[in-house]
Amino acid sequence: MARIKVDIPEKILLTVKLPVRITDINYGNHLGNDALISIIHEARVLWLKEGNYTELNIGNAALIMSDLAVEYKSEAFYGDELSVAISVGDVGRVNFDIYFLVTNQHYKVIAKAKTGMVCYDYTAKKVAQLPEGFKRFLEK
Repeated sequence: MARIKVDIPEKILLTVKLPVRITDINYGNHLGNDALISIIHEARVLWLKEGNYTELNIGNAALIMSDLAVEYKSEAFYGDELSVAISVGDVGRVNFDIYFLVTNQHYKVIAKAKTGMVCYDYTAKKVAQLPEGFKRFLEK
């Protein structure tokens, strides 16, 4: 069976620290896969905030996720402090990828993830071009 491999770009744009909360724990007594997705979503929102952007406003357009890939590497547990390092790659005319390297306080890799993001006009319900100012933010 083919396995997903997520290759994290070298250039890290931001690292955020987020705790594993009790509500993130599943019946296996470790971080649930759904909670990991929520954690990388939170990291993405915090990264956008660094550029004074939101998912609904990147300058005359918004963002919508087109795909998600996760490579689970190790368990995380209640009380762990996760570091989520964010990188960007494959910037196109209307899309780009965000990469997430999730490690715990002991520098153990918990997961690697990639989200494909598309610039989107929610009013017109169609794909839009990435605004120039936002492209510059991606290139920092």
